[in-house]
Amino acid sequence: MIVLLLVVAAVFFLNLPFGFWRAGVRKFSLAWFLSVHLPIPFIVGLRLLSGMGFHLSTFPVMIGAYLAGQYTGGAIRRTRLRTP
Repeated sequence: MIVLLLVVAAVFFLNLPFGFWRAGVRKFSLAWFLSVHLPIPFIVGLRLLSGMGFHLSTFPVMIGAYLAGQYTGGAIRRTRLRTP
């Protein structure tokens, strides 16, 4: 359980800069595609290095952390643009 929480936290924080980047580019452009997909090999590596593997029960939590990191990174960018 601790390993899952550590990997989920790492996935969330890994996706913050990618979500920040994604929010600043045109949707469905090459940069957008890369900002969404570049973190995936790192996430796979984290899963393998942690020994967590690919159990079906971990997928909802990992996908939630991925999406939350992307969304939060984008929200940070939008907030920073509004603040003088």
